[in-house]
Amino acid sequence: MLFSYLEDKIKSKEFNSEIKKQAADSFLKLGVPTIKHEEWKYSNLKVVANSQFEQVENSQINIDFDSELLKFGSNKIVFINGIFSSEHSIILTNSSFVFVTLSDSDKANENILEKYLGKISNVSNEAFTALNVALAEQGAFIYIPKNVTVSEPIIIQNIVDNTASSHVVNLHHLIVAEENAEAKIVEIFYSEGKEVSFENTLTEIAVNADARLDYYKIQNQNPGIYHVGTTQVLQEQKSYFYAATFSLDGSFIRNNLNIVLNGEYIENHMYGLYIPNGTQHIDNHTLVDHKMPNSESNELYKGILGDKSTGVFNGKIFVRQDAQKTNAYQNCRNVLISPNATMNTKPQLEIWADDVKCSHGTTTGQLNDDHIFYMQSRGIPKSEAVKLQLVAFAEDVVSQLKLNELKTVLEHIIEKKLNWTEGEY
Repeated sequence: MLFSYLEDKIKSKEFNSEIKKQAADSFLKLGVPTIKHEEWKYSNLKVVANSQFEQVENSQINIDFDSELLKFGSNKIVFINGIFSSEHSIILTNSSFVFVTLSDSDKANENILEKYLGKISNVSNEAFTALNVALAEQGAFIYIPKNVTVSEPIIIQNIVDNTASSHVVNLHHLIVAEENAEAKIVEIFYSEGKEVSFENTLTEIAVNADARLDYYKIQNQNPGIYHVGTTQVLQEQKSYFYAATFSLDGSFIRNNLNIVLNGEYIENHMYGLYIPNGTQHIDNHTLVDHKMPNSESNELYKGILGDKSTGVFNGKIFVRQDAQKTNAYQNCRNVLISPNATMNTKPQLEIWADDVKCSHGTTTGQLNDDHIFYMQSRGIPKSEAVKLQLVAFAEDVVSQLKLNELKTVLEHIIEKKLNWTEGEY
């Protein structure tokens, strides 16, 4: 069984750093969360735990690198089955950022790694974060120096080849944007094949004072993928952070996006779109922690659910006592295409300050039959009318994409994904 295998691996491993040892102890103490844990109430890990996996480090690669999602971008850092692939990676020669794999980092990066790696996240109370920090040996370290603007987006491709065997993948990425730096990061999760695999990824991001960072997480994987991914962000004063999460395919997906606003005059935007069908399960957990005054966060997540799929949205906003003059907004909207689809939402807003503007809300419903009938009366077939309405529903999130080339690719993938709606009405 998967989690027994991972526990045994931790118990038998000798750790060469204090943070890894601490993380291992935390995971063994916390154990794998169950539906009795409030944060996992709607996401049952039994289906993952009962699956058989094996760690395969060297195998023939059967990946279509001509797929539209993998062809996007110039600066590409590629990991296949959890292992860095220099053969498929491309770093532009004029790039102004620093990239090394965590396994190849040298003394020149020691101070930065010591300051941030495993420190932005909380290994003491998050089981899968602790598991990742303990076991991850590979990942990308991306460093944007002070006052540097990286013009081309930096793409991290996390690829799993399921065509011949299963895999257990632990990747730990660290991204540091120094003072007044600017960059765009795109993290792509992609897979091919029919075998099952488990991904447990952790991306730690430090956005220092006056820095600007755009972050995209795109998941388009085969039905055999079980994915638990955590993105942990620390923002300092006057920084800007933008996140867009698109979850399109995969059997079981859990996205944790946790952002700490640790300074004044911080701006933060989060957008999400998830489109499960079949028996897919997609769970988005977000947390925004306002610790200091005069900052703003804005959040919009949308879901389109069909067949017997399940969606979860749990969004938390904390406004601490010192965080006066905070503006924080959260909205989650969902459309159920099938009577058998289920959506669980839990918006949470906890305020300890008294001079704030905050709101949260969530809606779950169906398409408007009158609108569909009107479109039919104008000669549009019913299936096409449904699809057009869903595309328009998703546009609120898609329109926020700042990378036009990526926007075009995603619009095409989303349109193909929505073809299953033809049989729902």
